[in-house]
Amino acid sequence: MGKFLKIAATGAVMLGLMCGTAAYAQEIVVGLITKTEGNPFFVKMREGAQAKADELGIELRTFAGKFDGDNDSQIAAIENLIASGAKGFAIVPSDSSAIVPTIQQARDAGLLVIVLDTPLDPIDAADATFATDNRQAGRLIGEWAKGTLGDAAATAKIAMLDLAVNQPTVDYLRDQGFMEGFGIDVKDANKYGDEDDARICGHEMTGGAEDGGRTAMETLLQKCPDINVVYTINEPSAAGAYEALKAIGKDDGSVLIVSVDGGCPGVANVKDGVIGATSQQYPLLMASMAMEAIKKFAETGEKPAVTAGLNFFDTGAALITDKPVDGVESIDTAKGAELCWG
Repeated sequence: MGKFLKIAATGAVMLGLMCGTAAYAQEIVVGLITKTEGNPFFVKMREGAQAKADELGIELRTFAGKFDGDNDSQIAAIENLIASGAKGFAIVPSDSSAIVPTIQQARDAGLLVIVLDTPLDPIDAADATFATDNRQAGRLIGEWAKGTLGDAAATAKIAMLDLAVNQPTVDYLRDQGFMEGFGIDVKDANKYGDEDDARICGHEMTGGAEDGGRTAMETLLQKCPDINVVYTINEPSAAGAYEALKAIGKDDGSVLIVSVDGGCPGVANVKDGVIGATSQQYPLLMASMAMEAIKKFAETGEKPAVTAGLNFFDTGAALITDKPVDGVESIDTAKGAELCWG
């Protein structure tokens, strides 16, 4: 009898181990691939994805490029996820076009691919895109700058502090949106640099970083010392631009700086007058929605829908400023601080 119980107990242990192994094998693996590690936007995105993954009981694996534009690291991350049997992943592409063939490999392998923030080129190369309407985000700050200047907008001198030479979608969408909002003929809507408006002093690349913004601003000031409007791809580059202006005594309010992101440091800079207005976006929402969508796909095969009238799901944008302009909807920095991230 004792021998029987021993055998039964051993069998129960083995069965438990087998069940545990099966449960582990069935765990849903998902990925998140961002452009870089340190940018507060991507830090918050990872936090949102991890919190939602924990809530849903799925395993999240995160990856990032070594720098903005590091396509090779993102390719390696996708290959890793395919090999590990992931059900899908969300990605903020560093190169909207160059990553497309690897995205297709993942889709061919049965993974759901959701792009966050920076649409692919073409956008339908992914299964879904969750993003700010970046053209609209740019349009809002362009309208605000034009309205703030009034008649002086006709003779403005504008510095364009962009992201990267390869012009990923988020880069040209924000840039072109700003110019449209300001009343500039953008020519080709899918690239910048071809406009012939004399108000544009030039485009310089920042890499989305503060030091890049400072260097880009210094370069354009050499060309156009009378710059009075500065468009920036994001708030770190705006902070760098301000430092360059401050160094030559132009931190007296004579230069309008506008940006996009809505992180807590950026909102604080709007409150302090460093940035005149910024368009706030919501990375935590993008990431958490992506985790939910991938789990649902793994369980049902259903893919996410798009916002009516658009070819992506719009996660929203709000203009933040303490100096509102008639006809341009905005919220103040107090509300922006409640909604900010980073």
